Amino acid sequence: MSAEAADRLVLLGSKGGPALRPGGPWPSSSLLELGGRNIVVDCGLGVTRGLVDAGISLKALDLVFITHLHSDHVLELGPLIHTAWTAGLATPVTVFGPPGTGRYWQQFCQAMAFDIEIRIVDEGRPDIRDLIKVEEFAEGAVLNERGLTVTTLRVDHPPVTDCFALRFEHGGRSVVFSADTAFFPPLAGFARGADILVHEAMLAEGVERLVARTGNGARLREHLFASHSLAEEAGRIASDADMRRLVLNHLIPADDPAIGEADWTDAVRKTWSGDLTIARDGLVVQLSGGEAASGEETA
Repeated sequence: MSAEAADRLVLLGSKGGPALRPGGPWPSSSLLELGGRNIVVDCGLGVTRGLVDAGISLKALDLVFITHLHSDHVLELGPLIHTAWTAGLATPVTVFGPPGTGRYWQQFCQAMAFDIEIRIVDEGRPDIRDLIKVEEFAEGAVLNERGLTVTTLRVDHPPVTDCFALRFEHGGRSVVFSADTAFFPPLAGFARGADILVHEAMLAEGVERLVARTGNGARLREHLFASHSLAEEAGRIASDADMRRLVLNHLIPADDPAIGEADWTDAVRKTWSGDLTIARDGLVVQLSGGEAASGEETA
């Protein structure tokens, strides 16, 4: 199978927010296989297990992109790389992220110094600190390598200022990740004409139940509505961008038993009539023949 034929998106973790609940989905992480590259987008808790379950050898870890430094997007970055190293990683990995990503990696290595140094001596491993290169980015062009280009757009996710949407392009195919963002009309221009837009989504009625079961409900509600997009707003961006497929991801709430896929579909169909995928952990979205198809679905 050619690299092009194998191009796919795997939604490893589909929930918004860092909390875990029994039987619920995992926080944000995705795998994009594009142009023969293994690209991890965000590293929420569970990303390492998700990659293994998706059939990826951790030794093949290649590129990692972090959209912003909220814990549900970066908590498992260090453990992912360290676990790949103990699995035999011996080739360089580049981590791209906003300002502060390098500090995270340095301090993770400091915290793990005893284990790292003893494994180098005792197991003959290369120094993990020499394998990893961290590139901190701002808005604009980030990567142009072996036909793969990556560009970023600063989005609206207060109080976080360094939060970036990502656009990946290779061989005429393109995938855009919204990152976490409130409704942000410039994102439509950034995503225009892409094959897939992976956009965060929230259901207002679910938010009310979510905040009711937390100890800081009023503050949490204020943050969610100021910093995230309702499903119908994600649909508006997709419509304005002339997308081929919209993938609703980073779902808030993703673990409410009273909310099912039909509720997400009903909300987004107010503004989006095109191909649609509602994320769930482990779901594969194929890029085939210039069109995206979600597993065996053709929604």
